[in-house]
Amino acid sequence: MSRKLIIYFVLVSLVIGLLIYVDASRPKPINWKPTYAAKDKIPFGLYVFDKEAPQLFKGDSIKKLRETPYEYFDKLYNYSTKQYRSPGTFISIDEASDIDTESAKELIYFAEHGNTVFISSKMLPKFLLDTLEVKVKGDFSLKDTLKMNLANKGTEYNYSRGAGLIYFDSIKNKKAEILGYQQHGKDKKPNFIKIPFGEGQFLLHTQPAVFSNYYLLRDGNFKYTEGLASYIPKGNIYWYSPWFVKRNFESDNSLRYILSQPALKWAMWLGLIAIIAFVLFNAKRRQRVIPEIYPLRNTTVDFAKTIGNLYYMERDHHTIIEKKIIYFLEHIRTVYLIDTYKLDDDFIEKLHLKTGKPVEDIKKTVRLIQKHRHEFTSTEADVLAINKAIENLR
Repeated sequence: MSRKLIIYFVLVSLVIGLLIYVDASRPKPINWKPTYAAKDKIPFGLYVFDKEAPQLFKGDSIKKLRETPYEYFDKLYNYSTKQYRSPGTFISIDEASDIDTESAKELIYFAEHGNTVFISSKMLPKFLLDTLEVKVKGDFSLKDTLKMNLANKGTEYNYSRGAGLIYFDSIKNKKAEILGYQQHGKDKKPNFIKIPFGEGQFLLHTQPAVFSNYYLLRDGNFKYTEGLASYIPKGNIYWYSPWFVKRNFESDNSLRYILSQPALKWAMWLGLIAIIAFVLFNAKRRQRVIPEIYPLRNTTVDFAKTIGNLYYMERDHHTIIEKKIIYFLEHIRTVYLIDTYKLDDDFIEKLHLKTGKPVEDIKKTVRLIQKHRHEFTSTEADVLAINKAIENLR
């Protein structure tokens, strides 16, 4: 390796190492994205809620749905008893609910049969809002600090980052009951309501941020979240999140972890760029042209012709016939996987089915083979006859 190439590699390695060190040593910026994913430890993830859920819903069975509500609950419905085989409470916590119309219809049916549906989202499914006769409205303010409280408890809790001015603007459903409020300045609006439906109920909430890591670990805000959870009846809990569904379709790419880490990802790309640059700068041929070496000619056909001529000149017709028979039977065993130990009717039938050749041609060939196996002398006419019969079956 030349001195110039060694210097090039050292410089590239130093640059890559320096970039990795700088990227790894700088403080990682806080990700304020509201994912509401159970695996996320960022401020607006649900990692803490996921870990505390067994205590929050103590004694209840918590099932994480890895399919849409429609796909899951439709299978639980017993059409003979007209009841769900496993009643309970459906919960969904997300920035904007992605519950589709068919799933919304299934949740309405689920609540109607004596179950509870709890949804905390800034954007509730329109189909549900229309069915339940409620409307949601959002305001804008430079100061988004809110005070929230439950109707049966006077304690107020402060929320700022991540808590939007979303509230229930119109509640036409006469059965609806306001369970909680939010206050922005002097303006107080409902943000948590209960709507009885059939034999069950809907619990709708417009501030999913209260379930996030950020607020569950801040001051005493977790008490407000506990108060919300207290309205959920005891029993089975069915937790739906689009992240649970996405996990079933997670990429199998072996580079998934590397690409998910900024430092590793940049190191990989810089390495690839360095390799490409090396190839471009060293693409020039550095050695003399290697002469072309031609492969050895295949002389198998010439050899076969020579051996054939030898047998022909010796007039050893019987040996030629023996060789033809041996090669023919080997061909039958290898290609068609037919046993050639007995050349009987069963052999003829199998060969006919696998080759599609006429049965008479096969029988003629078998008769000639059996004839020459018991004779020790043959003529040139015999060679021609058995050769023609064998060729007809190929």
